[in-house]
Amino acid sequence: MSGQVLVLSGGVGGAKLALGLSKILEPEELLIVANTGDDFEHMGFYICPDIDTLLYTLGGVSNTETGWGRAEETWSFMQNLQQNHPEQAWFQLGDKDLETHRYRTEVLASGKTLTEVTASLARRFQIGASILPMTDDPMQTFVLAESDAGKQWLPFQEYFVRQRCEPRICSIEFRGRDNAALSPQLEGAITGGRIRAVVLCPSNPYLSIDPILAVPGMKELLRACKAPVIAVSPVVDGKALKGPTTKIMQELGLVSDVTTIAEHYRGIVDGLVIDEKDSGALETVQAKGISATATNTIMLTLEDRIALARDVLKFAVELAG
Repeated sequence: MSGQVLVLSGGVGGAKLALGLSKILEPEELLIVANTGDDFEHMGFYICPDIDTLLYTLGGVSNTETGWGRAEETWSFMQNLQQNHPEQAWFQLGDKDLETHRYRTEVLASGKTLTEVTASLARRFQIGASILPMTDDPMQTFVLAESDAGKQWLPFQEYFVRQRCEPRICSIEFRGRDNAALSPQLEGAITGGRIRAVVLCPSNPYLSIDPILAVPGMKELLRACKAPVIAVSPVVDGKALKGPTTKIMQELGLVSDVTTIAEHYRGIVDGLVIDEKDSGALETVQAKGISATATNTIMLTLEDRIALARDVLKFAVELAG
């Protein structure tokens, strides 16, 4: 089965599977579409959290203990910021991490696109696979959050980092989507006839994958794609392995299980990979018109990530017939 594998990814969970795929595919075979709904400007820097997690993970310089940021990081900047401007210190920026943001901000200001600067950063980190932003246009995730102070719309990072996901989510919207477009590089990759499989990583469906799918034209291109489209469930035995996925599903009135994930992706995916702990739900998922397979989806080690990547590609071969 020749061709390229197109991967839709958020941050930590998606980067783990992307890393596994990078170990078994040739660099030119792997195309990763990164969520940019989390992107924001802070203290004059243009910050792309999910892109950077992918860059650091595939570049072998990620902080494996925190799951985000750079390994062997130093924090002189943040320590001084905390002393002098504590109101701005809510978003952690390590000294090495800052150089990535400084470079990105400078190159964007020169007129380059986010796709171009991301490709340049990938070369800096000696990454052979292509990392493509979901769009070069501003498109930001906002959540309608409810707390004791009432309801208010918050940019994603305000909710996720500054308020630590504590408010209740009532609704999610992607601002700027009406004026956003797929980059020529991304659209060309999907329509070029070389895609052999599309993989939706086990990232948060609502905050990481949905923004990518919300870019005008993305869903239509995936539905028209002749390659199998496969999602990997981020929910195992009723719980998310990382992040607020379970909390958000409950707050939106949804049952936190793999059948809800299947329903969410119905009409887009051909197959769903679930954890072996949820194997009892295979028939329920298949009853929704989605093929399903069960394997170990808990990626604790590099070997786990490679094994899941192999299972996902094997499933794609089976669905391709």
